[in-house]
Amino acid sequence: MVELANGTLDPYNPAMETRTETDSMGPVEVDALRYWGAQTERARLNFQVSPHRIPVPFLRALCLLKGEAARVNAALGLLDQGLAAAVCQAAEEAFAGRFDEEFPLDVFQTGSGTSWNMNANEVLAGRANEILTGVRGGKKPVHPNDHVNLGQSSNDVIPSVLNVSGCLEAERFAGALDRLANVLEVKSVEFAAIVKIGRTHLQDAVPMTLGQEFGAFARQIHLGADRIRGVFPRLEELALGGTALGTGLNTHPEFARRTAAALSTRLGRPFRPAQSFFEAIAARDVQVELMGAVNTVATSLLKIGNDLRLLSSGPRTGFGEILLPELQPGSSIMPGKVNPVILEMLNQACAHIMGKHLSVTLAGQNAPLQLNIMMPLLAHETLSSLDLLSNCVETLRTSCVQGIEADAQHCAQQVERSLALVTPLALKIGYDKAAALAKQALAEDKTIRQLVMEQGLLSAQELEKVLDARTMAGL
Repeated sequence: MVELANGTLDPYNPAMETRTETDSMGPVEVDALRYWGAQTERARLNFQVSPHRIPVPFLRALCLLKGEAARVNAALGLLDQGLAAAVCQAAEEAFAGRFDEEFPLDVFQTGSGTSWNMNANEVLAGRANEILTGVRGGKKPVHPNDHVNLGQSSNDVIPSVLNVSGCLEAERFAGALDRLANVLEVKSVEFAAIVKIGRTHLQDAVPMTLGQEFGAFARQIHLGADRIRGVFPRLEELALGGTALGTGLNTHPEFARRTAAALSTRLGRPFRPAQSFFEAIAARDVQVELMGAVNTVATSLLKIGNDLRLLSSGPRTGFGEILLPELQPGSSIMPGKVNPVILEMLNQACAHIMGKHLSVTLAGQNAPLQLNIMMPLLAHETLSSLDLLSNCVETLRTSCVQGIEADAQHCAQQVERSLALVTPLALKIGYDKAAALAKQALAEDKTIRQLVMEQGLLSAQELEKVLDARTMAGL
């Protein structure tokens, strides 16, 4: 294998036969087995700084867009039908994942994503030429720029693909949230009659039900899914058709509308040309907005994960109100110890996402004048975040929440010992006397019920009614 300038071995070039490809800077030797051309090879050699490559959802959307663009250009009479058919076949093959190894470029590269766009143009042209002539690569009869990139610019293709892939991955994430919320709702019904003590400031508060607590979790997750889907109308606006700056130079007036309609038909989402191509190319606010919604959901998941850890803590010396599924031993030294591993996984993932949120915020700011120059980073951060959280939410649902059980007896015992039971007594004996009663109960390690009976403050029948925890919980 060939050694690269950074001292690592080149995994894409086994030092076998090469062919000469050219671009505006001159000739470049490319591995003869590869479909890509000169611009991809230059970018591949220039950017060897990370293990991160083009995100798969982005790649799929990019290849799909190229194929639909070729169909539209052929229908408009701008592209030969035979050439278009070959490009469309190549794009469908790439969309199906056949050529993933042909997209080797690092995330950290030119900020417009031009290298990713040209990588796709060259690979699809190289495969189309193979279909038509039997010879892989090159620029004849299909040219990467003149034919595959016809009516397009990296400046409108990359933000359009960002939106398309982001929309599809966001819908997958929202679906995972829906399923989690539904399971939490099932648990809220299952735990509806289990009265427990509520807590504020991590101190005992008035009674509630475990079902109410889980119902709050369910609502929080449903709202998270709504927040994600709330971004869709902006994601569905595409920059495609604006070309370099937004003027639409070198593209057909019908190209944007027809290609957006074709993408809508293929993907089942109402994609449409942006109201302002200038805004859609110059700003990436929609990715910042999407990541803000993702960050909000990560915050919700972190809160719920921490609450479930508290509620399951112990099992004998903590809250111990719920029992989590036992998945693996939790200690190399303490036999029998089991840890809340799924929740700890979730917490780490959420912390990771919050860092990505900051990265997207900074990337969104880097859009001097007419073009954002951190679009590959935006693609990497948003799509990897959606994928990670989708997977985490599914794991949380199937490996944790579905198997949660309640310790109803322990919940009832904690309610009876709670000093917060004094709260409804304040209406009978006054706030100050009720506070004194609570302090006495704590000092003497007695329940509120015991002290009221000892002091004869209420009749047994009245006491039973006032201290009914189910009534306090709204049952």
